Amino acid sequence: MIQLNGLTKRYGATLAVDDLSFTVRPGLVTGFLGPNGAGKSTTMRMILGLDLPTSGTATVLGRAHHELPHPLRAVGSLLEAGAAHPRRTAYKHLLYLAQTNRLPASRVDEVLGLVGLADAAGRRAGEFSLGMGQRLGIAAALLGDPPVLLLDEPVNGLDPEGVLWIRTLIRGWAAEGRTVLLSSHLMSEMALTADRLVVIGKGRLIAEAEIGEFTKEFAGAGDTVLVRTPEAASFARRLELSGAHVQVGPDELLVTGMSAPDVGRLAAAEGVPLFELTPRRASLEEAFMELTRDAVEYGAAR
Repeated sequence: MIQLNGLTKRYGATLAVDDLSFTVRPGLVTGFLGPNGAGKSTTMRMILGLDLPTSGTATVLGRAHHELPHPLRAVGSLLEAGAAHPRRTAYKHLLYLAQTNRLPASRVDEVLGLVGLADAAGRRAGEFSLGMGQRLGIAAALLGDPPVLLLDEPVNGLDPEGVLWIRTLIRGWAAEGRTVLLSSHLMSEMALTADRLVVIGKGRLIAEAEIGEFTKEFAGAGDTVLVRTPEAASFARRLELSGAHVQVGPDELLVTGMSAPDVGRLAAAEGVPLFELTPRRASLEEAFMELTRDAVEYGAAR
């Protein structure tokens, strides 16, 4: 378990993390979301003891990170894929980490095989592609077989096979009862991987919910029904009289507030020909954008 209580971090006049409190429970993948500059990386660094909080606490398994006798056996992390010394081989990088945490050398071979780098064990880290560097970072996180894992953008640089592999691996860790905190900007992957979400903006907690509840609550108008008909304008008026909200295009309608079966029944009753009737679920991306629109620090011009 990871527990944050009133965690705050100031850099001079800049308030990077502001009185942040939440719990990451075992057995679930917790997605950690926020716009650029929201304070996600700073928060993860404080959990790992790399940055000292200005106030508040961050504990792993009930202890501050520096109090853990063998940290890699308690918490594995991937914050920066390029953390390995470029002139050190993959095997030597992991071996030195194992030795500092009193782990057997045999564990190095195990994790290299697990992440698909067994054949590259003797290659220097500086020769690795971005995707191979990610795999080496994941191997380091798994080295101590820890009950807690923190991962920042783990799919960065991976090919489609690698993305599927890491998604399956992460889901498997949680199924084993491990605590997983996952940060990513890829909403499609987060929707497939996470069980619950913690969302921050400008250093403050702005939402914490199961992923289905989050999408339902924050996706603006919510689920819609796509309707294609040659009588779009007249059918839109009939839908609105029945209580639906309708966005009208040349030959299509986006309907909210009415289910697809009800739209179909109304069309049949009115004799309106339908070329398409498709329910569209609100997406995690739509929910995230709606929730964080006022918390974006670095936004593109519109």
